[in-house]
Parts: sequence; structure tokens; C-alpha cells
Amino acid sequence: MAVNLKGKSFLTLLDFTTDEIRYLIDIAKQVKAEKRTGIITQRFLGKTLAIIFEKRSTRTRTAFETAFGEEGGHPVFLSKDDIHLGVKEDLEDTARVLGRMFDAIAFRGFKQETAETLAKWSGIPVYNGLTDLYHPTQILADFMTIEEHFGSLRGRKLVYMGDSRNNVANSLMIGSAKMGLHYVACGPKELWPSEELVSECKRIADNTGAIIEITDDPKIAVKDADAIYTDVWASMGEEEKLKERIALLRPYQVNQELMDSTGRKDTIFLHCLPAVKGNEVTRDVIEGPQSRVFEEAENRKHTIKAVMIATLL
Repeated sequence: MAVNLKGKSFLTLLDFTTDEIRYLIDIAKQVKAEKRTGIITQRFLGKTLAIIFEKRSTRTRTAFETAFGEEGGHPVFLSKDDIHLGVKEDLEDTARVLGRMFDAIAFRGFKQETAETLAKWSGIPVYNGLTDLYHPTQILADFMTIEEHFGSLRGRKLVYMGDSRNNVANSLMIGSAKMGLHYVACGPKELWPSEELVSECKRIADNTGAIIEITDDPKIAVKDADAIYTDVWASMGEEEKLKERIALLRPYQVNQELMDSTGRKDTIFLHCLPAVKGNEVTRDVIEGPQSRVFEEAENRKHTIKAVMIATLL
């Protein structure tokens, strides 16, 4: 099946088919191989990218800037203090101006609605580098990392441990449903994903062979897992909730005992980073031989480059 994503925004994996996600991962593998062998390409020569961030970042910002720059393009970083982003100017007006100045926009911020408004009014591709609801570029890197280690995605058991309704967990569940993984969200019932999203993912899973499960029992959740994934216990903007989250999520810490509970020696550990070592994961696990977090971090760059190649060229 031919895939054509030119001009399409990348706002949530719900907007992409299994074949389209597969296409993006395959491009990411190609550009990673190019980078490793020193092949220089200039696919974005003469193109410009606006990088608009309401939230700071290490991996997302550097991935967008280096991926676009390596291809000969000109990335321009704009924080919320640099431009009118819904302040003193309608967001729609900002979007229309940016659409005339740039070839694409990378957005990282709070409201999913902001990313959608930028996409609707700018007329150019908009890439979601994280919102409160979704983090789709992260999941491409996660899946690429799993596939590099195990050789395949379909049927792999991926367990998310902790705050199961945050942006990463939401997107992992959607991606797993689309790509035929066995996804288990494990955390306290207070932090389970919305029933609406779970139902949507199970509907998608009916057509892909994926399995979607929700549980509050860590030991049952991780049995036979290929990968265990976690994230910080309080997302950006939720720092005031950290004390209560620590009490609530302590039983869901990924430690060596939990890794061993899979019953497998080849289970890998994943984390989108940054990590608070000693909270959601122990230092010995994230620094240990089962951890793939830095391969995963590198793959942010290759998958983001793949999204931009697919939608700009």
C-alpha cells in the first residue's frame, strides 16, 4: 500500500493508520543508518521550521533542531516569551502568520487544542512535541527501540507502570492498539486512563490483534513482559501533587524485583526521560544491563526526522 503523508500534521497517533506508523518507523531506521555511516543529505535545504515551546525540554528540542539542521534546514526556536501565543493576539492570527513564514511548526505545550488550532489555521504541518493529552513522537522512538532489540513489534508485551493516564501512557496505548502489541497499563485506579480512550483503543485493537489491559496489580501485569516502561510520577505542571503521588505510586516503582517478576532475562526497561532515580525507577535498573533508555532517547531524533521527511517532501 502506497503511503503519502505530505502536508499532514502529526498531532496524535489516532490520526494515523498502522501502515502509516510502520512507514514512519521504516524511514527512521533509514535515516539512523545514514547518520551512523556518515552519509550527509540536505533534504530540507531552503526550508524553515518554527519550534514553539511552552514547556522546556532536552530531548524534544535537540531532536527537532539537530534533525532539521542536519538536513540543511533552518530551525527557529521560539519560547512563549518570544512570540504572542494567544496573548495580545488571537492564536489563529499567530498561526496564519507563522504559516506564511515557515514550512512547518513543532509545538510543545499544555493544551492539545493549541496544537490543533495551529494546524488548522497555519496551513502547514504541525508536529506535537508533547501536550497534556499526547506525546506521539515519543512513542515512535519507543517502538523503534523495542523493534531494534526484539526484531518485531506485533505481539510484544509492553507494560506501562505508574501514572497510566498521562500523555505518554495515553499515546503508548494508542500506538500499541494500532501496531498490534499487548499493552498493559498498571497503576492505581485513581490514575487509570479515561474509559473513552480505553474503549477507542480496544475498538482499534479488534482490527489489529492488539490486546489492551488495565490493572492495579504490578506482579500480575509484568508477567512475561518484553518491556517495562515508566515515567515521572508528577508531569510538568503537576509538581504540587508530587507528595501525594509518591505515596500513591510507591508500589509501582520499577525496581530489580519487579524486573525479575517478568520471569524473563531479556525484558528491557524504557523511560521517556528525564527520570527521578529512586522514585519511579531505581538507579540500578535505569543504569543496568536491561535499560535501553539512551538508545530510546537517541531514537527521538531519528523518528522526528522521519516524521518531517514524510510530511514535508
